Amino acid sequence: MGWAALPLDTVYEGEQLGWWVQAQRADWPGLEEDQRDLLTAICIEEDQELAAAKAAAAAKPKVSRGDRFAQGLAALARFVERERNARVPRPHREPLEIVEDGPDGEDQVVVHQVTPGSS
Repeated sequence: MGWAALPLDTVYEGEQLGWWVQAQRADWPGLEEDQRDLLTAICIEEDQELAAAKAAAAAKPKVSRGDRFAQGLAALARFVERERNARVPRPHREPLEIVEDGPDGEDQVVVHQVTPGSS
């Protein structure tokens, strides 16, 4: 079995080995050359799909705490308007349309599942 097939929940001597291996394979472009050399020596290689997904996630604009609060408040208002109470079940997520910067620089509307009242 190669490192790529190692289950994420693999623990060795108390360390989360599966998660660590995945993180190294995803962080490959950001590692120093000597780190990559050491990993290659023990047959751990870059996972280009994981690295691309990590880069795409990092490129997404971060939502400020104030914006998250406003989104949670808007989701709560929608819930209260529909349900006529503010007793939101813990696992509930409210679909909320949010305007974001699109990949071409144009604004785009994206539906996010927001926890009502969260910040």
